[in-house]
Amino acid sequence: MKNKILKGLLLGSVLVSMLACNTKKEEEKPAVVVDKEQIKKEIQAKEDEFAATYNSGEVKKIGYYADDAISYYQHKKPLVGKEAISEFLISDLVSNSNIISFKTNDVFVSNDGNQVVESGAYTVTDSVSKSVINSGNYLSLFEKRDGKYVCVRDMSASDMEVK
Repeated sequence: MKNKILKGLLLGSVLVSMLACNTKKEEEKPAVVVDKEQIKKEIQAKEDEFAATYNSGEVKKIGYYADDAISYYQHKKPLVGKEAISEFLISDLVSNSNIISFKTNDVFVSNDGNQVVESGAYTVTDSVSKSVINSGNYLSLFEKRDGKYVCVRDMSASDMEVK
């Protein structure tokens, strides 16, 4: 009987010692402060840069898209990769001299600030008549890579009636 009690006490004290030694407090990670308004300004600046570059006809210099981006244009198969997107935009410029503009309406930022979903509106204006020929809305997904946001997915939808 004494033997069983001693074995039980010994086993219990070994278990308590093991648990006491292994209780590691989880390291607290410093809280990431995400400034949504600053990120919204950053994304709007990217949109403004995209529009200015496109409107100037220098599409090859657009730094907006990630190399592995996919863009979903209306009435087209998905454009896969920055090169395919640039080729599409260049071919679009050959057939028109329209002016495009973008307005960031809202951003939805991940808790760590590394991903941003942007919802916005676009307007396409005829460069000659200055009349709006298309307008609509878009969603873009940005990832922070090498300290800068790049677009990895985007899609748009016109709000104008099809004639």
